[in-house]
Amino acid sequence: MNRISTLVVFLLAFGIVGESQGIRERIRLKNPSTTVSEAQGIDVTLTLSAAAVRQVQQIVRTAGTIDKNRKILTTTVPMPDAALIKVGQRARAIAPESKSSMFQARVTRVVNQNGRAVAEITLSGTGLADVDHYVAEITVELGAFLSVPNEAIIEEGDRRVVYVEEQKGNYVPHQIEGGVQGELYTAVVSGLKEGDQVVTFGSFFIDANHKLKVADQTAPTP
Repeated sequence: MNRISTLVVFLLAFGIVGESQGIRERIRLKNPSTTVSEAQGIDVTLTLSAAAVRQVQQIVRTAGTIDKNRKILTTTVPMPDAALIKVGQRARAIAPESKSSMFQARVTRVVNQNGRAVAEITLSGTGLADVDHYVAEITVELGAFLSVPNEAIIEEGDRRVVYVEEQKGNYVPHQIEGGVQGELYTAVVSGLKEGDQVVTFGSFFIDANHKLKVADQTAPTP
C-alpha cells in the first residue's frame, strides 16, 4: 500500500469522513501551491503554539521504599538517568495502592554507587501508615532552550518537520534540527526562530493534506 492509500485508510478508520471521494474533496487544495489554504485549516480544529525559550523539563520515574518515620523515600536510579539526579530537585511520591495519595517532595541526598544514583527523597508531609513502597517522579530541569511542544513535531525517518503559520491560514512545513527532548517540549537547534507559530493539535491533518497535494502535483496526467 502506497503512502497516499495509507493516509486515506487511516482517515477512514478514524471516521474523519464517510466516503473516499469526500476525503479528497475536503483535503485536496483547489489551487496548487506550496502552502495549505485557510479553508483547509478551518476544516479541522487547529491549535497553534509559539516557538519560545522555555525551561525544558524531563521527568525521571523510579520506585522506592519509605523509612519507618514515613518521611524519607530511598530510590535507585540507573544510568543514564542517574547523571541527572541532583540535590534540591522537586519530586512527588505516589502510593500505587492509593493513586489519589500524592506527596510533594524534594531530593535531599544523592550517592553514586556502581553507576547508579541512590537518592533520598524527603516528603513534605507524612506518608501513609500502611504503604511502604512508592512511585517517585523527579523533575529534572534540562535548561532553557528555544523549543516547541512535542506534539508539534512530525518524525519522518531522520527528519523532523513542523508546520508554521507563515500567513493567516497558510501552514508551511519547516524541517528542524531537534535538541534535548523533555516531557512536554523539545529544544530546536535550527529551522525556527522565536515567535514562529507552529501547529500542535491538528498537525497530522495538515501534514496529510500537504502530502496529498504534493502527490497530486507529481502524478502523471491520464
